[in-house]
Amino acid sequence: MELRDYLIEKLSAEMMESSGIDNSLFKKYDVKRGLRNEDGTGVLVGLTNIGNVVGYQRNEDGSLTPIEGKLFLRGYEVADLVDAILRENRFGFEEVAYLLLSGRLPGRGDLDMFCKVIKENMPLKKNTLLHIIEMEGHNIMNILARSVLEFYTFDRNPDDTSKENLMSQSILLMSKIPTIIAYAYNMLRHGEMGRSLHIRHPQKNLSFAENFLFMLKGGFTPLEAKTLDLLLILHSEHGGGNNSTFTVRVTSSTGSDTYSSIAAGIGSLKGPKHGGANIKVSEMLDYLKSTVKDWKDEDLIAQRLEGILRGEELDGQGLIYGIGHAVYTLSDPRAVLLKKMAAKLAAEKGRLDEYEFLERIEKVAKETIYKVKGHVKTLCANVDFYSGFVYDLIGIPQDIYTPLFAMARVVGWCAHRNEELNFEGRRIIRPAYRCVTDEKTYVQISARG
Repeated sequence: MELRDYLIEKLSAEMMESSGIDNSLFKKYDVKRGLRNEDGTGVLVGLTNIGNVVGYQRNEDGSLTPIEGKLFLRGYEVADLVDAILRENRFGFEEVAYLLLSGRLPGRGDLDMFCKVIKENMPLKKNTLLHIIEMEGHNIMNILARSVLEFYTFDRNPDDTSKENLMSQSILLMSKIPTIIAYAYNMLRHGEMGRSLHIRHPQKNLSFAENFLFMLKGGFTPLEAKTLDLLLILHSEHGGGNNSTFTVRVTSSTGSDTYSSIAAGIGSLKGPKHGGANIKVSEMLDYLKSTVKDWKDEDLIAQRLEGILRGEELDGQGLIYGIGHAVYTLSDPRAVLLKKMAAKLAAEKGRLDEYEFLERIEKVAKETIYKVKGHVKTLCANVDFYSGFVYDLIGIPQDIYTPLFAMARVVGWCAHRNEELNFEGRRIIRPAYRCVTDEKTYVQISARG
């Protein structure tokens, strides 16, 4: 064994020996593991004007009553925003972005001006474009994080936290990230798959969603673009307590620059328990499609799902991906809205049989979890349950499922960062960890084994 390998093996064994903590100590010291209360709700650590996630009603005795989920953006229910946008048959992500960043719904003139500025900022300057093209890597989220950090180099005032500069940086990131993702994927496609390299420049006559699809793959249908627009709205903001937004707020509370804070959020979102969950749902769907011979037979579906829950099938983790949420109980409003568009898009693509199969899985999954694990928590399908399928219908490759999440959420991240830095009397976020290691007496190196 080489010296390096021996050292790593030795240090790893010692690390594992010193890392163990008795589970009973968490209860003894009333530790809120994962910043969660005993009933599974989040520990209240801050206040915000931006987003509100509602999934239950707290009763006078402290108990929780499950209710239909609601998501509010700056006080407006997301279902109302989406219904108005769909009814008027227009694109709405830019309007929602304006709302999140400013705190108010824009008039027609302000919205037109905002859209114009976003489109003008979408193209990458030559030096930035070359940096993106030259970046090597197999993971678009990693390339995206590095690219965001690169913008620090090209910003004349990267550490300026005035409200004007914060807004300027917010608009820049919102505008540039779609271009980075599209170009990074086409570079990956060219380098790894030997496909032709396409660098399509954003167009002034296209919406945000349309421009991304154009840069990514050239052609698209109106329904594909409208569905992506809906996905961007639904992913744009989800309260201050979700992991990536909280990461951005923690980093921002130190006074760090915008690019470092947003790159930290990207790193958080990259995790399979957060933004990467839709890929897990897609993998699960592929597995079930290949192992359930009759997609209409709910008993066969239940057998496979029970095997998954017991850790005997799929990846052995014992999880049915896309079912359940930290806050939502009876329903996830994002999943409800997305499911309607998924049905329309599946019909357009001739894939209604898959959509109906997914519907059956949703129904049977909840029943199976209650059967195997008991009704300890009210479960619903979350937005990830349908988003991966919808991305596939649009023709979006799996490599950029999570980057698309970041493309939408950067607006919410920037809104929360700007709010964090403009609180009166703000403080660095610094929770406590209790050390449970006994005090030790120093031993001279000559006396150690």
